[in-house]
Amino acid sequence: MARVQLALNVSDVDAAVEFYGKLFGAEPAKRRPGYANFAIDMPPLKLVLIENPDARGTGVAGALNHLGVEVETTEEVAAATSRLAGEGLATAAEDNTACCYALQDKVWVDDPDGAPWEVYTVLADVAEMARPGSTPSVAEREGGPGSACDCGPIRPPASTDNEAVATAMTAESASAVAAGTRTLLAVEPASASSCC
Repeated sequence: MARVQLALNVSDVDAAVEFYGKLFGAEPAKRRPGYANFAIDMPPLKLVLIENPDARGTGVAGALNHLGVEVETTEEVAAATSRLAGEGLATAAEDNTACCYALQDKVWVDDPDGAPWEVYTVLADVAEMARPGSTPSVAEREGGPGSACDCGPIRPPASTDNEAVATAMTAESASAVAAGTRTLLAVEPASASSCC
C-alpha cells in the first residue's frame, strides 16, 4: 500500500509518541532511541518522529524534517525516478541506503521552497541510524535536491572521477562506486542529531 510520509522533528520523542498514539489510536510500528514511526492505516500515513530539540521551535517552527511517499517495491521507486526526471525535476537517487533505521531505495526531490520529498521503499530494518555523510548518492547539478537522511544539502562532487570521490566513503560504498555500480551524491554534513 502506498502512503504519504510526514517526518517531524520533536523535542521529546516519548511525549510525541504518547500524543500521536492517542491521536491516531495506534502504537508505533518502530521505536529506537530518539526515533519512532507509526504506520497508520486510515488515513494511509507513515508518521516519523525524530528527536531533534535543536531544530524544533515552538508551534510549527522547525517541525518539518522531510516528507515522503512510501511505495511497496524498488520498481515503483525506479518508475517514480523516471517520471520525476521526465517532468524536469532535479532528482537524487539512493539505493541500499541506511536511513531512519531501515535499508531503503529512494529518490529525492525538493519542492520550490526547498522542502525535501522522498519516494522510497523499505528493504529491511537496520539496527543503527545513518551517520552524516555515510550515504553515497548523485547530484546532477548545483541546487539539486537535498537529502534529509544525509544531513545536508546535495552539491555536485568536487571531482567527477568515481575513484577520487570514493576515497571519502565507506569501504563497501567506495568499492561499488569504483566498480561503476553506484554513482555519487556529495553532501555537506550537518550534526548527527539532524539525521533521520
